[in-house]
Formats: sequence, C-alpha cells, structure tokens
Amino acid sequence: MNENENRDEAIEQELEGVPEEMLAGNDGADDQDEVGDAGESLVEALAILKADLEAARQDILYAKAETQNVRRRAEKEAQEARAYAATSFARDVLSVADNLARAIDAVPEELRADEKFKGLVAGIEATQRELDKVFGQHGITRIAAMGLPLDPNQHQAMMEVPNSDAEPGTIVQEMQAGYMIRDRLLRPSMVGVAKAAE
Repeated sequence: MNENENRDEAIEQELEGVPEEMLAGNDGADDQDEVGDAGESLVEALAILKADLEAARQDILYAKAETQNVRRRAEKEAQEARAYAATSFARDVLSVADNLARAIDAVPEELRADEKFKGLVAGIEATQRELDKVFGQHGITRIAAMGLPLDPNQHQAMMEVPNSDAEPGTIVQEMQAGYMIRDRLLRPSMVGVAKAAE
C-alpha cells in the first residue's frame, strides 16, 4: 500500500499545473469516440494541408513564370537599347552625309579633271565613302527610292511630277535620301512621284 501511495503522489506531482478539463476522467466509450473524432479531424487536416501544398506549388510555378517573363522582357529592352541607342546621333549625322553629297554634286565635271581640284574632290569622296562604311557598321542603310513605287512607310512624297515614261505613283526624283537603322525608319526619303501627263 505504501508503494501505491508513493505512486499516487508521484503521479500527482507530474500532473501539477495541468488544466482541470484535461484531467477530467472519461470512461472507455468516450475515449473511443475521441479517438474516432481525432482520426477524422486528422484526415480533414491532412486534406487541407495537401490542398494548401498544391496551391503553394501553383503559386511558385506562376511566380517562376512571371520572373522568367520579366527577365526576358528586360533582356529584350536592353538589347533594343543597345541596338538603337545611337538613333538621335545618327539622325543628326545624316545632315553631314547630305552636305558631303551636295559638295560632290556641286563640283562641275571640268573642275574634277583640273589638277588643282582633283585632290579636293577625291578627299570629299573618300570622306563620304568612310561615312557610308561607318553607317553600314552601325546598321544604318540608305533607302532605295528611284524607279520604285511610293512606299509611305519609307518615302515622303513632296510633289507630283508629270511624266509619261513612268507609271503613276513611281518615284522619279529623290530630293533627300532616306535611311533605316536596322529595321526602324531613321529618316524617310523625300521624293517626287510620277503622275500621268495631261
């Protein structure tokens, strides 16, 4: 009996501080119901956790896809920025190319043969070739115009010229050359377009 009392005291010491509702005695039937209820609630909790896990996986997939889209968009924008960074500078330099072409066109044929002007003309032509080479290295190309039908995406019609030799709408005169920078229009060609002779 002494052992039982010691056991009871030891049990009581261990149970000190445990709330009363947890210490309330239940008969065996109630214990079985609790185990059954606990099992059902565990199954429900497990189902909820699985659903939450699947939702979290979907969220992660969406976040990864969005991150990849943002990265691709940023790479594309950076690539375009590099490709077209010099657009405004190139547009300004086009006037230099125009002036070089005008300078060469302004020299009459008889002066080109003159020894005094040969070096000057050769220098201007070399400068123009070098400028065209640099344009080519940076993706700047001249737009073809003469003899082609008017393309409003590349040509700007400045006037109509009566012409019986060309079909109406064909470019017969180019006042100012147009240029593209890769696939974008840098400056349209200013042209004269044929119209039917009256």
